[in-house]
Amino acid sequence: MRLFKIPTVLISVFLITSCASKKTSNIVYQPTTVENATIAPKLNIFVPQKVNKAGAKVLIFVHGGNWNSGRKETYNLLGRNFAKRGIITVIPDYTLSPKVNYDVMAQQIATAIEWTKKNISQYNGNANQIFVTGHSAGGHLGALAVMNPKYGVQPKSVAGIILNDAAGLDMKNYLEKYPPTNQDDYLATWTSDPEQWKAASPIYYVNAQTPPVLLYVGTKTYPSIIEGTQRFEKAIKVFQPEVQTIRLRKKHVPMVVQYFKPWSARFEEMIRFMDSVTQ
Repeated sequence: MRLFKIPTVLISVFLITSCASKKTSNIVYQPTTVENATIAPKLNIFVPQKVNKAGAKVLIFVHGGNWNSGRKETYNLLGRNFAKRGIITVIPDYTLSPKVNYDVMAQQIATAIEWTKKNISQYNGNANQIFVTGHSAGGHLGALAVMNPKYGVQPKSVAGIILNDAAGLDMKNYLEKYPPTNQDDYLATWTSDPEQWKAASPIYYVNAQTPPVLLYVGTKTYPSIIEGTQRFEKAIKVFQPEVQTIRLRKKHVPMVVQYFKPWSARFEEMIRFMDSVTQ
C-alpha cells in the first residue's frame, strides 16, 4: 500500500477564484496537543457567499498522504469548488506519523467532527447535515473516526460517509500479508500488534448504525485499495443493500486531483447523494 503523496505543485496550474466563497483559516479545533508536538491541529472553513435560512450542508474533507505527509492547504481548490456549489467545506490538519500513530490521528479527526457539530452554525452551516469524506489515508481516518465508537462520534450526528479511493479500510488484512516496517513510517503508524491492526480497520465496525456510505474507487489505483474497497463494500451491503460504488478509470492521485477542477462531474454526484440521505 505504499501510497504516493499528493505534490503541492499540482495546484499551481489552476487559477484560484474566491468570489463565490469565503475562507476562514487556521482555526484551532484541539487546543491541547500530543507530547512533543508544538503546533495544535487546525482547520480551514470554506463558506458560500449565500446560504439559505435552513443552513448549508457541511462536508468535512480529510486529506491523505500515507499517514505521514499532507497538509490542508493543498486542498484549497477543493474547498472553494464545493463552497461555490453551496456546500460548507471543513478541511482539518492532523498530527502525522511518526510523531503519532493512527489512533491519535483518528481521535483528532473525531475532535474536528465534534468541533464542527458544535460550531458550524456560526458559519451558517446545518449541524444536522454533516458529511465526512476523505481521500486515501484521509478516507481511512474519516471512516474510522465515525465508525469506531471509542472516538465518541455518535453515528446519527453524521449524515453520511463518502470514501474516495480510501486506503486502509481493512488494514488488518493488508498488514497480515505485509507486516509493517520502518519504511514509510508504517511501524510507527500501525505498531507491530495485530490487535491494533484490527482496531485500526473500519471494516470491523460496520453495523446497522453506520451512516449511509458512498464509495469511489479508481480502476487503475493500487491493488490493495481495490481489494480493501471490495471487502468493505461486501461488508456494508449487509446493512445498506443499495450502497453505491462508483468506479472511475483513474489512478490514485487523479482520484482527488479531479476535485481541483470546477467542472468535475463528481461535485453534482456527491451533492445528489447528500440530498438523497437528508430529504
